[in-house]
Amino acid sequence: MSIRAENLWFTYNDAPVLRGIDLFADTGEHIGITGMSGCGKSTLLKLMAGLYRAQDGAVEVHGARRPEDIRKNVAMVMQNAVLFPASIRENITCGHQMSEENLRQVCEAAQLTEWIASLPDGIDSFVGERGGKVSGGQAQRIAIARAIAKNAPVILLDEATSALDSDTGSAVLAALESLTRGRTVVSVSHRYETLAGCSRIYKLDGGRLYEL
Repeated sequence: MSIRAENLWFTYNDAPVLRGIDLFADTGEHIGITGMSGCGKSTLLKLMAGLYRAQDGAVEVHGARRPEDIRKNVAMVMQNAVLFPASIRENITCGHQMSEENLRQVCEAAQLTEWIASLPDGIDSFVGERGGKVSGGQAQRIAIARAIAKNAPVILLDEATSALDSDTGSAVLAALESLTRGRTVVSVSHRYETLAGCSRIYKLDGGRLYEL
């Protein structure tokens, strides 16, 4: 079992957002979760990413239970990619050692190679404050490259393509395919159609999960 979430409860300002959630995923399985904006999808994902600690219940990801250990097993790609005010290289490697060959492969998998080759400073180009010098699609592919480089067994996708236009979205989708191949994936989206490739799809409503 790659992901095991049992009886998860989470409350914001005395209002329960998650009410006894149970969710299980086998290794390599792709799970989809849909629901209205604000229903708690991102909260559930952050619990599985080790970013939040459950107020009740338990989360186990790839054998890890402590949030700091869970985070080592998870790579997360969110709707609005968070970039550091640094180079493309530094945003992908996050300061870890990586050979030029590995970096080249990661950039190719993330559909970044052609764009990087067009830049005067290549992969050492500065992305700006909060990624202000790159487009939304480019920022998203840099974030995907970072996730590929982490080589985590579990991938969490939080509305990863919802803010992109169709042309940019196709490149990001190709990058996401490289990222998720052979890994356990939980993807959340308010659009049911974007979850069509998942083996199971759930709806989060009223703090509870219902299989569709």
